[in-house]
Order: sequence, then C-alpha cells, then structure tokens
Amino acid sequence: MKKILTALAIGLAAMTTSAQSWPDKAVTFVVPFPPGGSTDQVARAMTPRLTDKFKQSFLVDNKAGATGTIGATFVKRAAPDGYTFLVTSLGPLVIVPHLIKGLQYDPLKDFDTITVAVASPNILVVPANSPHKSVADIIAYEKANPGKMTFASAGNGSSDHLTAELFWQQTGTTGIHVPYKGGAPAHTDLMGGQVDASFQNVNSVAQYIKGGKMRALAITSPKRSAIFPDVPTLAEVGVKGVEVTSWQAIVAPKGLPAAVREKAHDAFVEALNDPKVKEQFTSIGFEMVTNTPAQFAEFQQKEYARWKKVIEVGKISID
Repeated sequence: MKKILTALAIGLAAMTTSAQSWPDKAVTFVVPFPPGGSTDQVARAMTPRLTDKFKQSFLVDNKAGATGTIGATFVKRAAPDGYTFLVTSLGPLVIVPHLIKGLQYDPLKDFDTITVAVASPNILVVPANSPHKSVADIIAYEKANPGKMTFASAGNGSSDHLTAELFWQQTGTTGIHVPYKGGAPAHTDLMGGQVDASFQNVNSVAQYIKGGKMRALAITSPKRSAIFPDVPTLAEVGVKGVEVTSWQAIVAPKGLPAAVREKAHDAFVEALNDPKVKEQFTSIGFEMVTNTPAQFAEFQQKEYARWKKVIEVGKISID
C-alpha cells in the first residue's frame, strides 16, 4: 500500500509540474481544412496572443482532406501532452462520422473536449438576380419542380449540405445537392448563377450580401442576426425544425492531463475573448461561445445524435 501511495504521489507531482511548465515548447493547432476558411481564421486569431502570453510558439498546421478526417485522425494519434490540438468545425466531430465507413477515430471517445470557440447560423442565399424573392417562392418552385433546384455546399458532410437536406425533410421538398471543394468556389458559382441557392455560414457570405451580389432569404438561428436584422428566421416564415448552427471548436488527443487541459482551456478562452478578436468575429456574424469542456462534451453528444437522425432519415451517403 505504501508503494502504491508513493507511486500516486509521484504521478500527481509529475502532472502538476507538467501543467506548471506547459508550454515549454511549440504548440501546434492542426486545422483539417485549407487556409482561409472560418476554422483556419479561429486558429490564426488565437496564435499571436498565445505566443505573446507564454513566450512560446503557437503554430497552425493545415492538414486538409477527406472532409476534415485526415487532420482529425492525425490529432487522435498524437501524444496527449498538450502540444497538439485540433481546431475544427462541427463536421469531423458530429456529421462526417455518420457518412464515412471505416473512420480511423471515434469522435466521442478519442478526444478530450476543450471549448467551442464560436458559432454562426447558416443563411439561405440566392443569386442577386434570382427570381426567388422569398422562402415561399423556393418551396413553391420545388414542389412544382421536384428534384430540379440546385443547392451548393462547401462539400459533402458540411453544415450547409446537411442544412439543405434538413430543409427538404421539413418542407416535404427535394432538390439537387451540388458539393464543392470549399466555400469559395461555391460562392463564385452561386453569384454567377450556375447554382440556384445555398445555405451558407452567415460569416462567409456577409460581404456578398452587403455588396448586393447575393440575396438573403432567411436565417437558421432561433432569432434574427444582429448584422442582418431585416432577414427573417426560417421559423418566422413557417419552416420549423431547421435551426442550425455551424461551430468551430478545439479538442485534444484523449488522455490530456487534467491540469494541462484546464490551463489550456483558460488560455484559449482568454485569447478568444480578447476585445480585438471578439470584434473580428462578431462583426461578421459569429457568436462567441467559449464554454467549458464539460459543456462542450454534452453539446457534442446532442449534436452527434441530431445529425445522425437527419442522415438516417435522408438516407444520405458520401461513400
């Protein structure tokens, strides 16, 4: 018993020392998408503030591919020592696991949650010259022309893809999903009229709506957006059950020492709540979340179950 207690004491002392010294070398934020997107922006907004705070380098490593699962798998296999974190959208954590068979990680078991950083609703947009002036117009057109109207997305398994699927389920309509390799090409084709509509993250298309290149018809949040107060919610126009929030979050490989997890969480939340960072994100339609690891874990469970149901009901597959 004495040996066991001694071993426990030594282990506890080692973990405490580890937390006190963390970080004593460079920390990497793995982003499982190309540079420039919302998730990449979140990671890069934090790094200079964390580097300044700890006098250690905080780096962004973009490991894009396979709908975010390449980067997620890399982090799952990394040492749980506080020097590798995954900064990701909801896709790899709650959507893609229901769409890809043989995934190399379990999103609910292979990561330690740190915090949901920011969240943003999706917004239904059409080209500026579209004949569709309202959600009612779109529903009427789809019912008269089932399976004809095209909806662009940033890729299979993205929140904009699944929002369109949920919209069709809730309105009893059908359309054609057109996946792109990222948001930028989807935006270009939408503005050019090559596709008819899209549910895009509000922050990613705010500039185009304000610039008159896209027309916003409705937003997927429970209440109207502060930056687009004249755009109704889907619920307001009679479409219930399509409240969708896209979010970016931070996780670590499973087994991160509790003290390091707490220190990292506090530092990341502090960086995200920096006034300049908050202004950067809220001005384009994000909401700051910065919840606790426990709150994040509970939220992830609910989101995982929700999107599982949507995918099963819609018989959606990307394999």
